[in-house]
Amino acid sequence: MRFACPFILASGSPRRRQLLERLGVTFEVEVSHVDETTDAEQPPADLVEHLALRKATAVAQGHPEALTLGADTVVVLDDEVLGKPATPQEACTMLHRLSGQTHTVYTGLGLVHPASARRVSVHEATEVTFAALTSHEIDHYVASGAPMDKAGSYGIQDDRGALFVVGIAGDYYNVVGLPLHRLYRTLQTDFADVLVG
Repeated sequence: MRFACPFILASGSPRRRQLLERLGVTFEVEVSHVDETTDAEQPPADLVEHLALRKATAVAQGHPEALTLGADTVVVLDDEVLGKPATPQEACTMLHRLSGQTHTVYTGLGLVHPASARRVSVHEATEVTFAALTSHEIDHYVASGAPMDKAGSYGIQDDRGALFVVGIAGDYYNVVGLPLHRLYRTLQTDFADVLVG
């Protein structure tokens, strides 16, 4: 994909950067440092759209001619949102809860183009089923440090994290943190004039 204006990723996620690079997209990274406190009663789909748009808006204010992309991902199990773990113990607790269960991964996308006063938010949802995990498997994975910057305390793209997944229904890239098809279709629908290839 190519754009007729600068394209900015308002995220420090290395996974999101890698996915855009794989598509050959030229972009800049400017991490948004907005407050991510939200209404705990908000449905997960609304939550991730709201946060993604908030992140994109904060960065876009300094780049009025650019198209800015914000994203936010959460894991939901039994109607409870599992964000990034604050401690290794919290990561262990999350993984024990996910063991042998099916959960839903939501990623919200926020796209902001100040020059045309356009702000769009969408989301994608994917169901992921984990195998039953042993305490040893969980402890070994957490000790690697891999879960600490990931919603739900795992990365489906990690060597060991991938081994926990026995089934997936929906967009794999959504679980990684950037639903590429949803992004592409939203750009085609709402920003066709800045999408040139």
